Amino acid sequence: MKTILLSLAIMFSSVLSAQDVYTQENTEIHEVEAERITKEYNKQLSLGGMQFALFTKKVQEFLIKRAKIEEEYTGKDKLDMLYRMQIRETLEMKDILTRPQLKVYRRAKGDIQPIAVVEEK
Repeated sequence: MKTILLSLAIMFSSVLSAQDVYTQENTEIHEVEAERITKEYNKQLSLGGMQFALFTKKVQEFLIKRAKIEEEYTGKDKLDMLYRMQIRETLEMKDILTRPQLKVYRRAKGDIQPIAVVEEK
């Protein structure tokens, strides 16, 4: 009975870790970029110590997702996926930010983290 329970516990924990940001491919580039983006937001949001760390991890998680989307999709499909990803990111920031901070975050998001940038010729 113990071996069955242990086997189930191991299988269940491996399924849960599949969606964890820490098991996703992480590079130093994502860490540095997440830190830079968080500092930009912090100028307007005045994040507390714990908020700063949580916000950075959340940004990093979505930078990894963004990189995967940019690798796998092109054109309108890519823009649609990035738009939906940004909506999810904003929704998840509700757990980290206060209501006033969330309002400021939503206004600043387009300037700090645009979906796409059109380059002029």
